[in-house]
Amino acid sequence: MNKHKQATPFDPTIDASSAEFARSAEPPRGVALIEGSTPQLSAETNDLLRDRLRVASLLLCVGFLAFFVKKLFDLASHQTTFDWGVFAYHAAITVVTGAVGLRLCTECPKIRRHLRMAEVAVFGGSAVFFFLVSCRMLAETASEGYIRSIAPIWLLLIFTYALFVPNTRRRAAWVIGAMASAPICLVFCFWFMSPEALRENRHFHGYPLEVSMLMTLCAVIAVWGVHTIGTLRRVAFEAKQLGQYRLKQQIGQGGMGEVYLAEHVLLKRPCAIKLIRPEKAGDAKSLARFEREVTATAKLTHWNTVEIFDYGRSDDGTFYYVMEYLPGLNLGQLVEMHGALPPERAIHLLTQTCEALGEAHQKNLIHRDIKPANIFAANRGGVYDVAKLLDFGLAKPLVDLENSGLTQEGAITGSPLFMSPEQASGDAQPDARSDIYSLGAVAYYLLAGEPPFNGDNAMKVMIAHVSKQPIPLIERNASVPEDLSAIVMRCLQKDPQDRFQDAESLQEALLDCRDAGNWTREHARSWWKNYGCPSKKALDREVFATNSV
Repeated sequence: MNKHKQATPFDPTIDASSAEFARSAEPPRGVALIEGSTPQLSAETNDLLRDRLRVASLLLCVGFLAFFVKKLFDLASHQTTFDWGVFAYHAAITVVTGAVGLRLCTECPKIRRHLRMAEVAVFGGSAVFFFLVSCRMLAETASEGYIRSIAPIWLLLIFTYALFVPNTRRRAAWVIGAMASAPICLVFCFWFMSPEALRENRHFHGYPLEVSMLMTLCAVIAVWGVHTIGTLRRVAFEAKQLGQYRLKQQIGQGGMGEVYLAEHVLLKRPCAIKLIRPEKAGDAKSLARFEREVTATAKLTHWNTVEIFDYGRSDDGTFYYVMEYLPGLNLGQLVEMHGALPPERAIHLLTQTCEALGEAHQKNLIHRDIKPANIFAANRGGVYDVAKLLDFGLAKPLVDLENSGLTQEGAITGSPLFMSPEQASGDAQPDARSDIYSLGAVAYYLLAGEPPFNGDNAMKVMIAHVSKQPIPLIERNASVPEDLSAIVMRCLQKDPQDRFQDAESLQEALLDCRDAGNWTREHARSWWKNYGCPSKKALDREVFATNSV
């Protein structure tokens, strides 16, 4: 029965209201999208604040605990007087700083949303403790007749805060100013309330002025230090911007450059940016070729082709282009994580890929590097298993030169495991039928769980593509229907004339298969809900890796 079906256009936007797959559509943990165009307003700053608060809390906890233990030994040996109030608060602040520090070690969303409250708990609580200790120290000064400086403990708190907590200069001035004012006010109050004999003590006579000058100087230095650190952060922030795009995190690396998760500064739109370094591209002609190919690829409008938003060159000559953000997994990851795909799902993804190839071939664009990592099963507009074909004529990695023995001058484009015979031999210019062969090799991989040929190195695999016949797919996986197996094996014919001559013909053959149309949107939605995120952490590590270089 003819099962030709009209492909349904998919919304190329992320469906933020989709509850079933909202989690998988989020960026990886630790890769929070920025909320503003300045580091003070960004989620990156929140991550930095969380990390710094965690370290500061744990360090303060260790310090408080050490002095608490010392206090216990002093009490046991009767070397100090006992103050139940200070002692109880000492125990409490030790517990609070430790609890906050340990809580910040987790991915607790509540504490991430209330980092400033955690900051108040840690540093405000510590300031109260130091105030109580200062009162006790001044009281001992009055009773024992010698001066005990309260400045060192406040200096510790001020510089710990300035060093660890990212802040604006104004906010740092308010907080640090309050910390510096507390001991000054306390000393002046004590001086006015102290006995006349103590005020006449020549050692104590200039103590309030000394504390005031010291705390003021240290507060100014600390605020200036916060400003300096903030300036350095802004410089780093600006250095990580590429035009209107904010680079968030490197998510891929290859022989020609790197791929970064990024976001448009004004539109707040997540995207992937591929950078091609001048020294990696080889020469100016290579960069010019990349630029021409990006321009040509940007003209592709099919929803099964990855959308290119922008391209350009940075000040240092780095060529870059900006692609759409794709939540999901590439086909290589699907097979690695879940094994061979059922025939109906493979057909569903392959026919969509044929749609994308068909448009490209009509515009004389040959992909030349079709492989599982360049075909993405994405969630777009609330629709799952939307195939997206990446890197049209852009990613042209050399085969492994170290293993293959080739020189860069003898470069061969494509990936050896999925390379057509004419690409491997270099005897003919790759055309649309070369992409058909590579797509057939991908289909073989999806259905068998392994590529048509394997070898110890790239050269052996390339030779196999040229001279050997692959084991029939149905022998690798008996569950593959004969009609589908025959289509895949026809794609893998050595002679381009014996293959499907265009993507449309291959798509029609796939749609005529017995299992065509059996993988519905409901099946895809159910699969992603139940199996798409078996391990959120594993998916976080892999979700963007598909944009390989």
